[in-house]
Amino acid sequence: MDEAWGYIAEWSPELAFAALETLKLTFLSFVVAAILGVPICALRVSEVRGIRYFAASFIEIVRGLPILVLLFLLYFGLPAILPSLRWSSVACAVIGFGLQGGVQLAEIYRAGLGAIDRGEREAALALGLTPLQRLLHVSVPQAFNVSLPPTGNYLVGLLKDTSIASIIAAPELMLRAKDLSSASFMPMPIYIFVALIYFVMSYPLSVALQRAERRMARA
Repeated sequence: MDEAWGYIAEWSPELAFAALETLKLTFLSFVVAAILGVPICALRVSEVRGIRYFAASFIEIVRGLPILVLLFLLYFGLPAILPSLRWSSVACAVIGFGLQGGVQLAEIYRAGLGAIDRGEREAALALGLTPLQRLLHVSVPQAFNVSLPPTGNYLVGLLKDTSIASIIAAPELMLRAKDLSSASFMPMPIYIFVALIYFVMSYPLSVALQRAERRMARA
């Protein structure tokens, strides 16, 4: 046991750096997902039936793919068809997680907009607000309150799901743990320590999101 603790002390700087890479991957993927979710949601609630059906089909296809399959398609499959589109493992991970997260957030946004009472929208129009003003000053603030809890849950889940990116050699925490495990033949202490690191990263995020939800509820 003393030997294991000695190794953990030696590996801590490497695992700490890998944890920072995991946080960076999570942040970039979330930004891509949050940005993509807006136009996908707009297409999903379009008044044009064809556009609405196309968006719904796209959401179901992307959401139905396991993230591992999506990463393999981007990292291995796409370059086989178009060699010029050979991206790094980090870029493929950000695009893959961002794309799948985008369709999930689009549905969350849509649910938030759908939760607004129709009478409030009609009252905004009766007051002379333009559709854009109604969207910015009436719909979006209320939809944000409704969408915050599921968006927070998605973010916490994304932090843990980034470990899957180790399959395509993205330099994150789980990949470094696998390398150290193979080199030391001591997988149990390493993976227990890595589990603690994931908890240390995810728990404060969960607490911060819960506090934000309570503040929004009081407001």
